[in-house]
Amino acid sequence: MKSLTVKTKLRQEQGYALYSLSNEEVEIVVVPELGARIISLKNVRTGREWLWHPRGGLKLFGNRVGENFSNSPLAGIDECFPTILPCIWRGRSLPDHGELWNAAWQMDAAAWENGRLLTRLKLSISPFQFERNIRLEGNTVRLNYTLANLGEMDELYLWAFHPLLRLQPDDRLDLPESTRSQLNGATWVDAIDVAVPEAKCAKIFAAPVSEGWAAVNNPQTGDRLEFSWNPAENNTLGLWLTRGGWHGHDHFSVEPANANHDSLVTAAERKCCGTIAAQSTAGWQICLRIGS
Repeated sequence: MKSLTVKTKLRQEQGYALYSLSNEEVEIVVVPELGARIISLKNVRTGREWLWHPRGGLKLFGNRVGENFSNSPLAGIDECFPTILPCIWRGRSLPDHGELWNAAWQMDAAAWENGRLLTRLKLSISPFQFERNIRLEGNTVRLNYTLANLGEMDELYLWAFHPLLRLQPDDRLDLPESTRSQLNGATWVDAIDVAVPEAKCAKIFAAPVSEGWAAVNNPQTGDRLEFSWNPAENNTLGLWLTRGGWHGHDHFSVEPANANHDSLVTAAERKCCGTIAAQSTAGWQICLRIGS
C-alpha cells in the first residue's frame, strides 16, 4: 500500500478544540477536553460517518466526576477504565463508565506536529496514568495504549473500547466462527440493522476469544469497519445493541475488552481482569480499518 499524506487540522466547535487527522481514506476527530472522545470516524471515499450521535445532532459539553454516563454527550468513542459499572474498589468510589470519559486529557503538542494524536491523563481517583496514541496508516487507524501504575501496590483494572456506531440498512456483523460460537445463540447478531433484542437492548460477551477481530460490513454499499486486536492482550469481545431500550437511543457497539464483566469488583472476584504491577507500565493496541 502506498503511503498517504496525513493532514492535521485544529478547529473550534461549540467552545471546544477539535483535532483531526485525515488522508485520502479516513478522517478521525478527537476532543481532548472531553475525555479524548473520538466524535467522528469517516470513510473519506464513500462519505460514511461510522459514529453515532444522539438525535438532534452533535452537542458537546462537559460532565462532573460522578455524573451518570447517560447524561454525557454520548457521541462516538469513549474509553472505559478502570471499571464500566460504578463500584467501590479498595475504598475508591469508581464512577459509571470509569474515570476517563468526563476528564480533560492533555494533548502532546510535539506528537501533533508530527501527525499523531497523543493524549494522556493522570486519573483523579485511581493511581494510574492512561495514554493513547493515534496515527493513520493508509486506511487503518492505529490506537496504541500505555498504562502506568503510579502506586506502590499491584492494581487490577477493566478496560473496554466503547464505540457507539450508527447502523445503516443491510449492515451485517462479521465475526470469526470461533467467536460466534461463544455468543450462546444470540440471534440478534445475525441482522443487527433490524434486530430488536429482548427488552429492546442487550449486551453479550464472547470470552476468551482466540481471534481478535470483528467487523461491520455492508454488502450493498461496500462499506466496512473492521476492529482488530491481539487476543493475548485483550481476550474479550463485548457486543451491545439498543433499539430504544436504553434511554430511547438506537445504536450498536463492538467492544474489545479485557474481561467479560462490567464491574471491577465482580471481575476481580472471578479473576478475569487485568493486573499491573506497582510502578510499572503495560501496553496494547487496537486497529480500525476502513474499507469500501
